[in-house]
Amino acid sequence: MIIGSISENVNFEKRVALTPEISKKYKSLGFEICINKNYSNHLGFFDEDYSKEGVKILENEKEVISKSNIIVQMNIPDKNMLNFLKKDQTLVGVLNPYSNEAILKNLTEKNINCFSLELLPRITRAQTMDILSSQANLSGYKAVVDSFSHFQKAIPMMMTAAGTISAAKVLVVGAGVAGLQAIATAKRMGAIVYATDVRIASKEQVESLGGKFLTVDESENMETQGGYAKETSDDFNKKQEKLLNDTLKKIDVVICTALIPGKKAPIIIKKEMIEEMQSGSVIYDLAAIQGGNTELTKVDEVIEIKGVKILGEKNILNKLPVSASNLYAKNMFNFISNLYNKEEKKIEVNLEDEIINKTLIK
Repeated sequence: MIIGSISENVNFEKRVALTPEISKKYKSLGFEICINKNYSNHLGFFDEDYSKEGVKILENEKEVISKSNIIVQMNIPDKNMLNFLKKDQTLVGVLNPYSNEAILKNLTEKNINCFSLELLPRITRAQTMDILSSQANLSGYKAVVDSFSHFQKAIPMMMTAAGTISAAKVLVVGAGVAGLQAIATAKRMGAIVYATDVRIASKEQVESLGGKFLTVDESENMETQGGYAKETSDDFNKKQEKLLNDTLKKIDVVICTALIPGKKAPIIIKKEMIEEMQSGSVIYDLAAIQGGNTELTKVDEVIEIKGVKILGEKNILNKLPVSASNLYAKNMFNFISNLYNKEEKKIEVNLEDEIINKTLIK
């Protein structure tokens, strides 16, 4: 059984699905592994690092795909590479089925098994495979670091002979994995941190990290069985808008992390709210790629309105690609291990396994 991985388009994606460390683990399960030349040179993982772990370095991406039983990727390969996939091969990655529905339908019709890891159920057994959590953790951390680099004041409270500098006030919108990491990072750096979320269950987690939870009435009704946020009602939106409008006037840095899987990000911060914020404040919108949590967010641009900066990148993890790749590759290995029948040495698509059933594109 051969596992292969081909280079991502580094202009858009610097993370990879296979690292030298994880290659060793695949070998211990009995897999053969192959990659194309210069697969991840940009990360400092060179061909010789993979060769030491028994990985075969092939001439090009086409050769890797044609020889592999399982192809592991960060994102769905481009159409030219997909054309080389054939019956009974398996493709695993973040395939974004909401945007790539037609492409994936074509692959499944050719009897190619496609597994999209962002569809993993939020159950205990899937935690070691949870790519959304591992990547969101890094996103939340990096958003705070980047925001503070744009904020032109000190973050912690400082008492000096010349006077006292007040601690920066941070608001985190959305207390999922990214939001909780943002709270923890901002708190460690000395900020006063507030957070809001439509899920009342987040209150205890926010407060355990030292944040102050801003409560909106009826938030207990806004969580799905899978632990994700639901779309909110008009009544809830009005209450949240008033709460935010009052809070934002005293906030220095805002980290937006609110997302609804498979849908456009909810607009939470309106233009008029931003106009009333203090000049010099910073908003980092982690939801930018899905439309943004503010009315003014633009992908990969820094917008400034009345002295308030709004940042939103297409892929913030391109700034932490080594750490992100290490975590993603481990998630991927754990998923493949669950999919692989070690005794019969083959992929076993057991639809009674919730993890396999939920991630398989049908």
